[in-house]
Amino acid sequence: MANYFEMSKEQLQTEKAALEKSYAEFKAKGLKLNMARGKPGPHQMDLAMDLLKMDDYTTEDGYDARNYGNLEGLTEARELFADVMGVKSSEVFVGGNSSLQLMYNLVSFGYDFGFPESPCPWSKVEHRKWLCPTPGYDRHFKVTETFGFEMISIPMNEDGPDMDMIEKLVAEDDTIKGIWCVPQYSNPDGYVYSDETVRRFASMKTAAPDFKIFWDEAYIVHHLTDEIIETPVLLNESKKYGTEDRVFMFTSTSKITFPGAGVSALACSENSMKYVCDRYSVMIISYDKMNQLRHVRFLKNKAGVLKHMEKHRRRLVPCFDAVKSTFAHELTPCGNIAHWTNPKGGYFISLYVVPGCAKRVAQLCKECGLTLTGAGAAYPYGIDPQDSHLRIAPTYPSLSEVETASLLLTICVRLAVVEKLLAE
Repeated sequence: MANYFEMSKEQLQTEKAALEKSYAEFKAKGLKLNMARGKPGPHQMDLAMDLLKMDDYTTEDGYDARNYGNLEGLTEARELFADVMGVKSSEVFVGGNSSLQLMYNLVSFGYDFGFPESPCPWSKVEHRKWLCPTPGYDRHFKVTETFGFEMISIPMNEDGPDMDMIEKLVAEDDTIKGIWCVPQYSNPDGYVYSDETVRRFASMKTAAPDFKIFWDEAYIVHHLTDEIIETPVLLNESKKYGTEDRVFMFTSTSKITFPGAGVSALACSENSMKYVCDRYSVMIISYDKMNQLRHVRFLKNKAGVLKHMEKHRRRLVPCFDAVKSTFAHELTPCGNIAHWTNPKGGYFISLYVVPGCAKRVAQLCKECGLTLTGAGAAYPYGIDPQDSHLRIAPTYPSLSEVETASLLLTICVRLAVVEKLLAE
């Protein structure tokens, strides 16, 4: 292999022919590989099967978890999530299996009714806007798109989103009602917000009195190294500046136990908790408290969660390493045709290819039996202005499948780049 940018047209044509031959060999295998969504693999979910062996649903204070009541969640469940998130149990609301549903519901509350400090419901705000650090989580963006928010892209840095840009925008525009954030092992880059970034979120001035920070701690315990990285707790930091009512923190056990049958949680100020419970009380009497109690008895506390996650890490690290080592071996010698992130936690690797090539790479992969998240999905409206980003999820396939998929992916990247260079 040689630097593609130093090759002659004839050399590129030769390289293209060799890559097309390798690609055809992969295509003949009839592969069905998937590195699209960040799903736990079967072996990870098997780790939590003992959770289902419980048959006593009486809580420590004698409450029967099978019955109605406890809208905010069982006391034990609130205490577990408070321990994990670093907040008070009175600030925790425990939901069903999906933290995304909690987020959707809160945006819906703002849209239909507004919040206590809102001049009017968000639905009445013309040209309402929402800030979106990018690349980011496509399902976040879809929620605010559904409610008619104009989504404003905020560039991501290794220490978090561009805070200078955010502070200027929210200080000047009262139609900006919120921001999506994944502060720890961000989706998809795997970046961790710095302490200074968290402080600036807590202290910044906003033109909108009802500006909200949707702080998604989806990967708060999903470490991939021996280093246990922890960020300052935004809700606690905000109390120093009297801004705690703007904060909604979320997490879940989706990638800890069972994605389809886990438990989610929301942490917010006690003022916001009262409002949230008032709204939820019309919708539901309580979420699945039997499942809450099962999770408490299985996981016990934050220390128990971290111990359980060590088992996940032993399964995941070889898969992440396989992707990165294949990229380094197959792409680096070709010149600056791609670069990728090296996350210390979370579920994804971001792969950045030569601008204008990401969609072609995804198409080549799909035609050869490898499904990736759509190129551009990590940007508002599914539009990557550079057409360069691909989100790689090495968690669900087996290690051998990850190795095969990674090699095929590099062939597709190289072929797409060579095609582009020849076209130019």
